[in-house]
Amino acid sequence: MLRNLLALRQIGQRTISTASRRHFKNKVPEKQKLFQDDEIPLYLKGGVADALLYRATMILTVGTAYAIYELAVASFPKKQE
Repeated sequence: MLRNLLALRQIGQRTISTASRRHFKNKVPEKQKLFQDDEIPLYLKGGVADALLYRATMILTVGTAYAIYELAVASFPKKQE
């Protein structure tokens, strides 16, 4: 019990900060050059991974829209003459 209270006290004494403890190299200028240079569409600039993610997103979006359309058509039955 005492151990838990000491741990809680230690956590409470830490300063809360949004700054990272590790220092990383700033990659923003490199990314800006990558995304501003040529006329390649944005979704292809990240390479194969971005192209696959784009295609998967489009397939899921179109498939979901088609499923909603089919549900809407099925919810209104045709009138019988």
